[in-house]
Amino acid sequence: MELPLDHFRLIGVSPSATSEEILRAFQLRLDKTPDEGFTYEVLTQRSELLRLTADLLTDPESRREYENLLLNGNSGLDFSSNREVAGLILLWESGSPKEAFKITRKALQPPQTPALGSSREADLTLLAALTARDSAIQEQQLRSYSNAADFLHEGIQLLQRMGKLGDIRKELEEDLVALLPYRILDLLSRDLNDQESHKKGLSMLENLIIKRGGLEGNNKSEYKDYLNQEEFEAFFQQIKPFLTVQEQIDLFLELQKRGSLEAGFLAFLSLTAIGFSRRKPEKLFEARRILKKLNLSGLDSMPLVGCLDLLLADIEQASARFSSSSDENLRDWLNSYPGNKLEAICIFCKNWLENDVLVGYRDIESKEVDLDSWFEDREIQEFIEKLEKKSNKIAIRSNLQSQQIEKESSAKTTEEFDNLLGNIDERKLPWPGGIKRDYEKVEIKGNDFNEEYFKKKPIEFYNYLIEKIAELKFSFGEFLNDKEIINRTPYLIYIYAFLILFAFGIGIGFLRNNLKKSIQDESIAEKPLIAIDKNQKLSDIDIIQEIKKNPSSKLNSNSGKSTAIISYEIKELNSASPSLEDIRNLINGWLLSKSNYLAGKSEINLSNIVSKGLIDRTIEERQNDIKKEIYKEINSQIRKIDLESQTASRIVVLVELNYIERILKNSGEFVNETSLNPLKVKYILGFSNKSWKLVDFVSGL
Repeated sequence: MELPLDHFRLIGVSPSATSEEILRAFQLRLDKTPDEGFTYEVLTQRSELLRLTADLLTDPESRREYENLLLNGNSGLDFSSNREVAGLILLWESGSPKEAFKITRKALQPPQTPALGSSREADLTLLAALTARDSAIQEQQLRSYSNAADFLHEGIQLLQRMGKLGDIRKELEEDLVALLPYRILDLLSRDLNDQESHKKGLSMLENLIIKRGGLEGNNKSEYKDYLNQEEFEAFFQQIKPFLTVQEQIDLFLELQKRGSLEAGFLAFLSLTAIGFSRRKPEKLFEARRILKKLNLSGLDSMPLVGCLDLLLADIEQASARFSSSSDENLRDWLNSYPGNKLEAICIFCKNWLENDVLVGYRDIESKEVDLDSWFEDREIQEFIEKLEKKSNKIAIRSNLQSQQIEKESSAKTTEEFDNLLGNIDERKLPWPGGIKRDYEKVEIKGNDFNEEYFKKKPIEFYNYLIEKIAELKFSFGEFLNDKEIINRTPYLIYIYAFLILFAFGIGIGFLRNNLKKSIQDESIAEKPLIAIDKNQKLSDIDIIQEIKKNPSSKLNSNSGKSTAIISYEIKELNSASPSLEDIRNLINGWLLSKSNYLAGKSEINLSNIVSKGLIDRTIEERQNDIKKEIYKEINSQIRKIDLESQTASRIVVLVELNYIERILKNSGEFVNETSLNPLKVKYILGFSNKSWKLVDFVSGL
C-alpha cells in the first residue's frame, strides 16, 4: 500500500534537518507511543518503521539518493501488508488525520475487510475513530464546521457497523451534538446560490429548536443540559441575519403552531418587516391578527397595534391604542410631547420600525424609515381605498342579513321584554372607556320597519300597519285598565268598542295620507348622520401628511370645538315611533346629567327617561369615587348614531362618541386620562308606562 507520506514527515523533521536532529526526533517518537489501546504488534511495527527511516536519513549516501527521488516526483512510501496499519498510524501522527481516516475506512470495507476478531480489525477500528475525531478538530480550526460534522458522522456510523468501542462512539456523538449550532451557522452563512446547503441548514435549525423545546426551551429537551437558554439566544442572534425575511416568517409560523408564543411574536415582527419594506399592507393585517391573539406575559401590545393602525391610515384607532397603553412612561411622554399627539405617534412608529422591525434580515437593507414615502405610495393608497369599500360592503351585507333575520322571527310581547330586563345583572355591563366584558345578550326580535323596503315592497307597508295596530291596541289596553272599563257592564263595553273602531277607521285614513311623507322626511333627516364618515379612511392619509408639514395642527378637526353638551330641558319620549333626533336628545341628556353628577356638580334625576337600574349604577360609581377621594370629568359628544333595530317595545341604536375621561383627586391633582375616538356604544331603549326609557347600554364594541 502506498501512503501520501515521505520519510521526513514520517519521523517529524524538515528536509534540511541534520543527522543529530533526526536522531533526537527519532528518540522522542519512540518514547511517545500512542496510548489509546493499539495492539503490541502494531506498535512494534511502528517502532521498526521509525528506525528504518532514521537509518536512511542519517546515512549520507542513502539520504542523497532518497532526496534525488523526491526531486523526481516520487513522494509516496510503499508499505507491505503486514506494516500498512503501522504506516497509517504514522500518517495520522504526521498531521494528516483526514487522509489517514479515508484510507482506514476503505481498509475496513469489502473486499479488504479484516478477519472478524483479528488484531488488524481492532487496530483499524480504533484508528478510524481517532482519525475521525482529529479530522473534525482540524476542520473546526479552519471554521469548516459542516465538514467537521461529516467526519464525526461517518466515524459514528463506522463504529456502529463494527459494533465496537461504544465509549468512543458516545464521545463522538456528544462532539457532534456540540458542533450542531456551528454547523448550522456554517451552512446558512454560505452564498444564497448554494441552495442545497441553505435548505439543509434551515431544516437542521428547525429540528434543533423543536428538539430543545421551542425558542423558550420549556419542554423536555432531547439535549438535556446542553445549550442553555442564554447560550441558545446568543446563537440565535447570530443566525437571524443569515435568514431572509420570508424564511423567518415560515420558520416562526411553524414554531407558533407547535405552541411557541415567542415564535408568534417574532412572526409578527417579520410580517411587519416584509409588509413595510415591500409595500405589502396586507401583510400588516396578518401581523396585527397574530399580535392580537398573543398572550405574552409582560407585553404591552397596544402601541405596537397602534403603529400598524397608523401605517394603515387609521388615525383614530392608533390614537386610542396609544392612550390604552399600560406603559406609564409612554403615556407621560405622549402627554408631555410639545407638538401634536399624532406627530408623537409618528416618531414612535418610525423609531420602532428602524430599531426593532427592519433589522436582522438577510434581504432587507436597514436604513432610515421614511413614512412620507409610505403614505405617498399609490399602491398603498389604492389598497386602503379597496379596504374601505370592502368594509362598507360587509357592513351593508351584515345589516341586510340582520334585518332579514329579525323580519322572519316573531315579535315578543311587552311583558316578556320587561321581565327579561328585570333579570339582567347590570353590573356586568361596562362603562364607556372600560374593557368590554362577556355579557348575556337580551335579544327581543320584532318586525322592523325599513324605509327602503317600504318604498319597494307592499308587504312591508302591511307589516308596518300591523305594528301600528299592535301599538294602538297596547295603548288602548292600558287606557281601559286605568279607567277600569273592563269591569263595567257589557253594554258599556260594546259602546266603547264601537267608538274605538270608529276612531280607528279615521286613523287609518289619516295614516295612509301622511305616513309616507313623514317617513321620507325622517329618512332625509337621518342620511347626514349615516354619511358622516364615508371617506374618513382616505382623508386620514392627508391628515398625517398635514401634521408632518404643520406639527402645531390638531389631531381632529373637531378638537377645537367645545365638547360640553349644551344643557336643555329633558322631556319624556311618548311617541310610539320616535325619530333618531329624539333618541339622540335623550342620550345627550343622559350623558350630560351623568357627567355633571360624577363631577360632583349636581344631583342625578332622570327617572323620566332612564331606568332605575342605570341610575343606581351611576350613584354607586359616584359613592366609590367619593371613598377614593376622586371625581371624574367626562366629555362625551355624539358623532354618529344609527338605528340597529326597532319594535313596538324595544329600540336599539349604535352610537359613536368622542369620549374623554379625566380622573382628578379632590384636591384638583391630575390622576389619569382616557381618550377614545371613537368609542362605540350600543344603547337599548324600552317602552314602559307610556314612554321610552334608556334601560341599558354596552360599550367598547
